[in-house]
Amino acid sequence: MGGVPAGKPVSPLLDIAAVAARLGISVRYVRRLVAERRIPYVKFGHLLRFDPAEIDEWVEQAKVEAAWPPAPRRRQRRVS
Repeated sequence: MGGVPAGKPVSPLLDIAAVAARLGISVRYVRRLVAERRIPYVKFGHLLRFDPAEIDEWVEQAKVEAAWPPAPRRRQRRVS
């Protein structure tokens, strides 16, 4: 009958305010990410919900690793 596979715990879905708080961004920016389809979401009619596991995975995919050792800095020439 479809649904969730046996043995897999179901995490409660988050609303837009909870996702904004979790990411430290505004609700307006979350709405922009949804409109641009840049963040994973579930839509029930007019309600938007977010799976916490998918949000965590999305954040991991967006990470940019630090370059080490740092690239040498180029000197800028002064224009006179």
